[in-house]
Amino acid sequence: YKSIEFFGEFQQELTFVLPFAYWHHLNGTLKQTVSSEGTKPLYFFSEDHTELPNKRDWFNNSIDYTFPNMTHSNSFSYRKWKQVPLKEYYRNNIFVFEKPILIIANKYNIEWKDNPINFFDIETLDKVINHYKDRYQIIYNRPLATQIVGDESEILDLGEYEWMKKNHHEVILMTDLFEKYSHEYSFNQLQLMVYANSERFLSVHGGTAALASYFGGINIIYSIRGLEHIFNEFNTIFPKLSDAKILHAKSKEQILGYVQEHF
Repeated sequence: YKSIEFFGEFQQELTFVLPFAYWHHLNGTLKQTVSSEGTKPLYFFSEDHTELPNKRDWFNNSIDYTFPNMTHSNSFSYRKWKQVPLKEYYRNNIFVFEKPILIIANKYNIEWKDNPINFFDIETLDKVINHYKDRYQIIYNRPLATQIVGDESEILDLGEYEWMKKNHHEVILMTDLFEKYSHEYSFNQLQLMVYANSERFLSVHGGTAALASYFGGINIIYSIRGLEHIFNEFNTIFPKLSDAKILHAKSKEQILGYVQEHF
């Protein structure tokens, strides 16, 4: 029986660890899962899940090769890897609106010990919102440092929240939803429930993109740097998470082009 413990980066947990744990669950060999705070909703299938107040550490990504894969590669083994049905499990009648949901999943933090690189700036957000606010109920999600477990990548302030409240009141902010529903759901559970009701996603490089890839539909991932490019992972492991259609945008112009073509 397998005990699975992981405190590495969120993307690796989603792409490698969670599907490995779910395979053991289906195989009847899952004993226990242990991870960071807020992860219980991800491991909904685990009868014994423990959350510890451990900070995520990129070094943990590669210290335990009992997990299949666990590193960037041209190909992956799916022998002990199964899609985790987060969409089916968390789909609900609570977060339903008159228009279909469009999730914009952003981040703004230190990357590779340098300034933010992969993020939607206010100009890009403004263009997308102006074009699609009448067609979709746009829900904007950029988790605050108080809402998720951090790692070495410090979360910075993009300044878009006040701008959005002033200029785009029709956009629903995930932070506002959490303020309303925090007495019922954890932040991660809320994210999963909202995402599960959407078929359209705009996301950025990293765990943000991996989570948005779990819910089918179309996920446009903005990524201008990363080993995922070299190893073609946006065409391998990311679509595998839910059979979502993944479109990799390498520029702001390409983001808007994909949105106009597919949304």
